[in-house]
Amino acid sequence: MRRGVAFGALAGVAALATACASTTAPGDAQTDAPATDVTAEETSAEGRVAVSYENGIAVLDGTTLEVVAEFDSEEFTRLNPWGDGQHVAVTTSEGFQILDTATPELTDLVFPATTAGHVVIHEDRTVLFDDGTGTTTILDTHALQDADGTLPEGETYVADAAHHGVSIVLSDGTLLTTVGDDTGRTGAVVLHAHDDHWDEAASNDQCPGIHGEGTAADEAVVFGCENGALLFHHGEFEKLTAPDEYGRMGNAFVSETSPIVVGDYKNDPDAEGYLLEAVTLIDTEEHTLEVVELPEDVRYTFRDVARGPDDLAYILSSNGSIHVLDPATGDLVDEYPVIDAWEGPVEWQDAHPAIKVNGDIAYVTEPAANAVHAVDLTTGETVASVELDHVPNELAVAIGH
Repeated sequence: MRRGVAFGALAGVAALATACASTTAPGDAQTDAPATDVTAEETSAEGRVAVSYENGIAVLDGTTLEVVAEFDSEEFTRLNPWGDGQHVAVTTSEGFQILDTATPELTDLVFPATTAGHVVIHEDRTVLFDDGTGTTTILDTHALQDADGTLPEGETYVADAAHHGVSIVLSDGTLLTTVGDDTGRTGAVVLHAHDDHWDEAASNDQCPGIHGEGTAADEAVVFGCENGALLFHHGEFEKLTAPDEYGRMGNAFVSETSPIVVGDYKNDPDAEGYLLEAVTLIDTEEHTLEVVELPEDVRYTFRDVARGPDDLAYILSSNGSIHVLDPATGDLVDEYPVIDAWEGPVEWQDAHPAIKVNGDIAYVTEPAANAVHAVDLTTGETVASVELDHVPNELAVAIGH
């Protein structure tokens, strides 16, 4: 369990690694983007939205949704907020490539990874996980803003075996990371840094298929399992068991001001399709797990849940509406029609509606219309829309600075 410093000397490697990523220089990036009276400085202060599509990425103004720039990229990429209000980590075949939404520029900076996976932001740290090697890289969230064109250095931890995993670093430097190998994933371990190595402080192997992570109020961390969830709080693990023999929670939707975690839920391992019909509510103060069945017209995927104003949960359903869920009661308390009804994807990578929230505004994709919408969650009103030249897939919000 050795500690290390990564990437500081790899800037040259990163530049070479992006050669096949077909990046576009900032001056060449605006491909028929609509004219706008909003300056770059004003727009970046309000935040921007990155949207991926096949072989490319668009950067949108966070208020007007007008296209600021477009960049060539790979056929399928994932978008992850970096946490500094400016950058987005784009997962490519070469690693985590950095998109600067303020410039805007798809930079030559790439944190190399054989299989770029989860990106987790918490307490001024951004943590990258390479599924192909089991390597966790821990970086100062604001390091890119001072990087001056070079990759910032970060600490690393390499798991005993490569697996599809995730890591988080708490405010005191504690590292929580998943455990697994090419045959499966079993649980998580807690590590403390000492000089040039990591010491194990706690572990739990009762979380088969561990996937996803979220941090609630008071730094209560929840991981999803195929039979419930794994809670880490006040230095200890606790397994929370699902009511079904197979009760998979794979994604946690959290607010760091709420003790309640909203998770997706699936109780049939053989079910076809990706539309889900129930949610998990985990109270990290009471240490309870509850499954709430949704009405027949409310169906969603892992891209369709977000937390927003008043710590409520907002579910973008296949009936085209955002349904507002009160996590404290499990009740649906409002409904905002936004887009046309849609069907679930054949594969999870396929473009289908998604929702991300910044403050009171939800950004919603509508692939069938090549559209992105901004919705005021306090009123349910759609305040801006844009039709793109491409089918939107994933999106990430840079909140501005």
